[in-house]
Amino acid sequence: MPQRSADDQAPAHPSAAPENVFSVDVEDYFQVEAFADVIPRSGWDGYTSRVEANTRRILDLLDAHGVRGTFFILGWVAERYPALVREIVARGHEPACHSYWHRLVYSLTPEEFRADTLRAKTVIEQSAGVAVRGYRAPSYSIVTRSLWALDVLAELGFSYDSSIFPVHHDVYGIPDAPRAPFRLVTGSGPIVEYPITTFRLRGAGNFPVGGGGYLRLLPFWYTRLGVRRAWSQALPLIAYIHPWEIDPGQPRLSGRLKSRVRHYTNLSATVGKLKQLFNMASFTTFRDSRLSERAPLLSAVRKG
Repeated sequence: MPQRSADDQAPAHPSAAPENVFSVDVEDYFQVEAFADVIPRSGWDGYTSRVEANTRRILDLLDAHGVRGTFFILGWVAERYPALVREIVARGHEPACHSYWHRLVYSLTPEEFRADTLRAKTVIEQSAGVAVRGYRAPSYSIVTRSLWALDVLAELGFSYDSSIFPVHHDVYGIPDAPRAPFRLVTGSGPIVEYPITTFRLRGAGNFPVGGGGYLRLLPFWYTRLGVRRAWSQALPLIAYIHPWEIDPGQPRLSGRLKSRVRHYTNLSATVGKLKQLFNMASFTTFRDSRLSERAPLLSAVRKG
């Protein structure tokens, strides 16, 4: 009989898996990159916001399952809904930064990125009453040509980032980046990078798993397979979701067909899939995890 590859090995129980992190990218339905070409940021205040109610639904769901997570909050949201930020902290979760204007990092100059990030970090900290140490780029837009952003983050006092996605995608991704957490040397000191979870199938490249559209759009057997294979390679599950992804009643916006399909498909299925995910594994925050303890120190992003 042929031997099973390492990719085929899976822990029999979540207790055998590495530590896992759950995260929420706190943004509203009209702020996503999919509709950035039809909704100008100057018009955001004209839309009916649903981010407070949807985020509180996620908070209730996490309470019900005993999950604590990291909430990457858009500065624009924190400035308008400071009580929501305070509630996130009061309910035991970690506040972190998701930029202010939700602009792709590689569309900005380093100076523009620094100003946007500092503005967001400041307003989130003012609302949260605690220091913000983590960052996640809109649409995972720290890619090869915008790795300079990690130097800026270290300069601004961030201790970790979770923006690198080791996959091929039309908007983001560094396919050959390390797949496990690593510590990177920058001109302003070290910063820990937590790449989004991927799994491999017999040399076919990296497949995304456990978050956002990949959780919502794909059947749960795919998620279960991917998570177990990631665990078999000693990779943590870094799961993520957006508040608008649990909201099938949100207004329908005009835009490109591909954008509408990606955004609106299976919104009613997300909560059920999250419950299944929470039954597979235990989760913590980036702040409280021990993942950084084993993160190797690299001088540059090298192939994983």
